[in-house]
Amino acid sequence: MKIVVLLGGDSAERKVSIASGTGIVEALRRRGHETVPIDPALPLEDQAEPDRIVIGEEPPADIPSLPAGLIFDWLHAPAIIDADCVFVALHGGAGEDGTVQAMLEAAGIPYTGTGVLGSALAMNKDRSKALFREAGIRTAHHLLLEGDVTDDADRARSMIEDGIGFPAVVKPNCQGSSVGFSYLQDAGGLAAALRCAAGFGGGVIVECYIAGREVTAAVLEGEALPLVEIIPDGGFYDYKRKYTKGTSRYEVPAHIDRGLTARIQREAVRAYRALTCRDYARVDFRLGDDGEPYCLEVNTLPGMTELSLVPMAAGEAGIGFDELVERICLMACARRTRFKQGAGYGSS
Repeated sequence: MKIVVLLGGDSAERKVSIASGTGIVEALRRRGHETVPIDPALPLEDQAEPDRIVIGEEPPADIPSLPAGLIFDWLHAPAIIDADCVFVALHGGAGEDGTVQAMLEAAGIPYTGTGVLGSALAMNKDRSKALFREAGIRTAHHLLLEGDVTDDADRARSMIEDGIGFPAVVKPNCQGSSVGFSYLQDAGGLAAALRCAAGFGGGVIVECYIAGREVTAAVLEGEALPLVEIIPDGGFYDYKRKYTKGTSRYEVPAHIDRGLTARIQREAVRAYRALTCRDYARVDFRLGDDGEPYCLEVNTLPGMTELSLVPMAAGEAGIGFDELVERICLMACARRTRFKQGAGYGSS
């Protein structure tokens, strides 16, 4: 197949995306496919083979941004025009919120992963949690703070104390990779946490903190893979502990009894379907001290780095990394056939 891998981009998750995309490019080439990487945050004349990248302990501060007039430039690259499909390995921002997906769909180019609507829903934590509740999936209580929440921290504090209480988690409504995440034992650091989260736009989520275990369920073609338990080395599973070797341990499969494992897997598939996801996704849970699983969010473009959770789960299910990446591409190419038959790329 002729495959373009979109990587990099202009979100705070740029480095993670480059690491994911580089691994995907190498995997597809090992499977014999003609693969071209494209970074949509760079002009076409500046495109090059990506280098191995160190993600670092903090999101990058130097994020490139194309002028508005060049935002569609990459769509006209010869490799895109000739591609059998595009593997979207972008994380966060326009690469994951449905914008890039809409551009590809409008251009008639099949692409991997969830479509426009599902991408937009999953990126918006407030909307996705509303859909979880509608589907009967337990999720943590939360508040959405909109507008300039930093102007009146006292009012925000009162809303939190009345609505969900402390301890609480503060995070941007539309970010991933724990970017802008803060844990608050009490209201002492609220103003700084709100400033941090509000800086990314899209509103701020304040969520009731669920004490317990961190568990994630990968879903591939509508089927849940073995669960992964994440055991961070002290503190929380934040950006640093996600992408720095040795700062978290992983149990695959998670040491959870068979009945509860099956329940979490069922709820992961229900969350995936509630947001109209397709191909693959990762559904994150907290397993509370009360023994109940709480769905936190669905990641429609989960990482594909050497520390990433979906490849771990797939490996436990007997699916190697190269096979996993190729299978995802084949799903996208199958939609090309259905499109020619009149079904459209947006179809599952």
